[in-house]
Amino acid sequence: MADKIKFALALLLVIAGVGGFYLLSGQALVLQVLAVMAGVVAGALVFWKTEPGQRFETLCRESVQETRKVVWPSRKETTQTTLMVFGFVVVMALFLYLTDKSLEWVMYDLILGWKKS
Repeated sequence: MADKIKFALALLLVIAGVGGFYLLSGQALVLQVLAVMAGVVAGALVFWKTEPGQRFETLCRESVQETRKVVWPSRKETTQTTLMVFGFVVVMALFLYLTDKSLEWVMYDLILGWKKS
């Protein structure tokens, strides 16, 4: 129950920050943006103290650990893979163009007898 209250409070703080943006419409844009940022930061801090917030923190830490375990490709491997993808795209585009034009020729010229002028 306490987590639900904290979560509702966090949402209210974010909404208050957005409301502050509109209430300060006559002020400098910097103040408006600071009002939104203050609401979001305050809401995030309250959310962080909830049980779902703690689980999210754990997820973030585990994600960073898993990212460090990844073996990233070298520049040469990345370039080669990118060139293979571009080559495949060009081949597929050519194949689809030829297939489309062949089907167009079969349908309109041979079957229906509609000659293009």
